Amino acid sequence: MRASPAPALDRRSFLRLSALAGGGLVLGFSLKSSGAAEVTKITGLTDGNFAPNAYIRIGQDGTVTIFSARPEIGQGIKTSLPMIVAEELGVDWKSVKVVSAPLDPAYGRNQSAGGSTSTPQSYLTLRRAGATARAMMIAAAAQTWGVPANECYAEDGEVHHRDSGKTLAFRDLVAKAATLPVPDPETVALKDPKDFKLLGSRIGGVDNPKIVTGQPLFGIDQKLPGMLYAVYTRCPVFGGKVVSANLDQVKALPGVKDAFVISESFGDVSSGMVPGVAILAESTWSAFSARKQLEVKWDEGIHANDSWARWSSQAKEMAAGAGTGLKQVRQDGDPEAALAGAAHVVEAAYTYPFVSHLNLEPQNCTVSIEGDRVRVFSPTQNPGEVNRSVSRYLNVPSENVEVTITRIGGGFGRRLQADPAVEAAAIARKAGVPVKLTWTREDDLQHDHYRSGGFHFLKGGVDAAGKLTAWTHREIGFDPHYISGAADYPARFIPAYRLETAALSNNVPQGPWRAPRSNVHAWVVCSFLDELAHAAGQDPVAFNLAVLGDRKMVMDPGPRAMMGAYNAERMRGVVKAVAEKSGWGRQLPRGSGLGLGYYFSHAGYIAEVAEVSVSPDGQLKVHRVTAAVDVGSQIVNLSGAENQVQGSIIDGLGTAMYQTLNIEQGRVVQSNLTDYPMIRMPDAPAKIDIHFVKTDYPPTGLGEPALPPLAPAVSNAIFAAIGKRIREFPFSKTDLSWT
Repeated sequence: MRASPAPALDRRSFLRLSALAGGGLVLGFSLKSSGAAEVTKITGLTDGNFAPNAYIRIGQDGTVTIFSARPEIGQGIKTSLPMIVAEELGVDWKSVKVVSAPLDPAYGRNQSAGGSTSTPQSYLTLRRAGATARAMMIAAAAQTWGVPANECYAEDGEVHHRDSGKTLAFRDLVAKAATLPVPDPETVALKDPKDFKLLGSRIGGVDNPKIVTGQPLFGIDQKLPGMLYAVYTRCPVFGGKVVSANLDQVKALPGVKDAFVISESFGDVSSGMVPGVAILAESTWSAFSARKQLEVKWDEGIHANDSWARWSSQAKEMAAGAGTGLKQVRQDGDPEAALAGAAHVVEAAYTYPFVSHLNLEPQNCTVSIEGDRVRVFSPTQNPGEVNRSVSRYLNVPSENVEVTITRIGGGFGRRLQADPAVEAAAIARKAGVPVKLTWTREDDLQHDHYRSGGFHFLKGGVDAAGKLTAWTHREIGFDPHYISGAADYPARFIPAYRLETAALSNNVPQGPWRAPRSNVHAWVVCSFLDELAHAAGQDPVAFNLAVLGDRKMVMDPGPRAMMGAYNAERMRGVVKAVAEKSGWGRQLPRGSGLGLGYYFSHAGYIAEVAEVSVSPDGQLKVHRVTAAVDVGSQIVNLSGAENQVQGSIIDGLGTAMYQTLNIEQGRVVQSNLTDYPMIRMPDAPAKIDIHFVKTDYPPTGLGEPALPPLAPAVSNAIFAAIGKRIREFPFSKTDLSWT
């Protein structure tokens, strides 16, 4: 089952193979971000040694097997991407078998799943793949009947001749089709979307029956002969090292096979390993139990006095100073003059903490090393990074590292990193037997790659007519990837605008968290826009539409042009749609309110309106969230798309309401769900209304863009309800009581 590199072949052709296991026609193709199809050689079917990113097999029994190359995290792509192939191919979905493909070097970075990129990167390629196979089926039937191919069409796994009514099933055409020349996939005729039967419908997940019956699909389910179970203890202070540990006592505990120190560090925060103590046992329970008896003396290093309180104080000092430590990222016009001439000036500070991914399935990885051959079973969003990291750590060729991508019990960006795989490889090399490493819930919370915290200090001005004329923004954060860029909204929409940023020195591991950067910036920006709307005496929807203006595309001139265009027309479309669908403007009693949030994130334009009530003693209830969603011209799987929007809204609400990680003495204070609560059913919105706004743009993903607008929609609704502003995450830190 090893992955092998693909030879370079002509990108405009497909490789057809016949007489493989079970017989049938196989089309190999790889997924490229350009949407072009590339040929890679398939060396077998039964041993898993495939080079293509994905391919189709049409079997002699009529079964169509579609191999899904990208990791399934619960976002539904193991179902939705094969649906694209099946639609163009013209087969009954009930006859389709979907199989996960292993990692292959030919996939490159495109075998990952993150950033809501799977659909936009795959859509055209998969349509062409299905259409090419369909064209070959039609050609085979046309030759069999001696009729022109344009008189035939494919539907439900059969080719039909319009004039005579003759029909041939795909299974009867496989042998003939395998002898035909392969058409250029970039020139094959694609279906008119108005003729789609499968795309846009509701299709249940292909793994659903296995999930509800508890079949072993996930990384944490893996078992290998002779395998031992491992836990790994890291220093509670980021960057600390092991001085000593009571290894002999631990080794004597029931079920424990070994315990040892790993003193080395490897790689960086995304793909590395920190020093720690490994325990190997006969079961996960034995390993976890033994860990409770482990005593480690740590060298906590130079970060043992780091704290959120100190960083917060530093941020306020930096913001209050004359730009000390700040870098000017953008300036348009003269903000000081505009503020001086404004009829109303608003000043506010917004703060959000570090938060954890807290995947339902804790981090885990299973590794078997046999000589210079390595097998890795990983619930990873980025199998290529797992391959590269394990290869570098063990110093074996990357082609000798076979990565099996298991189903993933939650990713949200955390599983783009390969650190659990490197840890498992290190422990397996020392143990000499296969090892499954499992993190505890405490490990997940206290050694995550967190969503970065941040501090925002804003000042805005509106003129006598209620128009937004000035905006200054000082942002101080931790991870440069989470700090605003020069083109981030509302830059380019305000005549006098300045953005200054700075990063605080820290050693906290940070990484992508669902809708990176947008997940917090949408709250800051849309909340402050709401403050300005009220200061101007304007309706928030009307005020925000005025800020968006009447232009279609907004972009920078000259050297800034590559910063990215912002389609104001699409954003206006969803803001107007959500206002209409939510009943914006209706009168509500004191204690109830409507709030607007909107943002462009991961190629999606989404606006949301929250309807909330706050009881006099401060109890918040989100009754309804209405979402208007523009992710292009085609929803692939309506069931999956609705699921992603609903999940984003609930996820965003839970994080905004409850979640915070405090850092004291260089370590995370919270340790489990008792002090890091998740949203519960009574707190979820009673109703979520989703309205997809189709526009004439290529389809894009939905795993992330629906989350950012939720927090500002709720916090703005709270202000509308009781007149209190929320400027700190989580909302639970703000007293919402009123009389």
